[in-house]
Amino acid sequence: METKKTIDALNKLVEINNDRTEGYTTALKETKDADLKKTFTRFITTSQKCKTELDNEVLMLGGKLTEGTKTTGKLFRLWMDTKAALTNDDRHAILNSCEAGEDVAVSVYKDVLKNDLEYLTSKQKTIVDKQFAMIKADHDHVKKMRDMEKVSK
Repeated sequence: METKKTIDALNKLVEINNDRTEGYTTALKETKDADLKKTFTRFITTSQKCKTELDNEVLMLGGKLTEGTKTTGKLFRLWMDTKAALTNDDRHAILNSCEAGEDVAVSVYKDVLKNDLEYLTSKQKTIVDKQFAMIKADHDHVKKMRDMEKVSK
């Protein structure tokens, strides 16, 4: 197993969880709806938990922790800020933006599970599989909320 490739794979996931945390922190500021605030807070907690688990694995390997976010995450947050301002706290628009961000998170986890699996220990594979299930569940929840919002209009 190549330690650098393992650290890189884990740090990809750290980075996407950093993006989710910042994205949902932005979303919290953009909505007044209590149910969205509760959902976004739960998603932030999920990402923080995932990040902590991944950070522990990176540190055990002697790696350097990724503290930042992806450029695409920064662009996503900028787009979401702009769209939310333009749409005047439109629930469907906010949920649509969040679902697009969740698509990216799911994609990054799928990529690691497909292309970097050989570099992960069985413990790390278990961690990533469990986290992917949580991220996918969050994605599906946002998509369902968005779709229900579209139907109710």
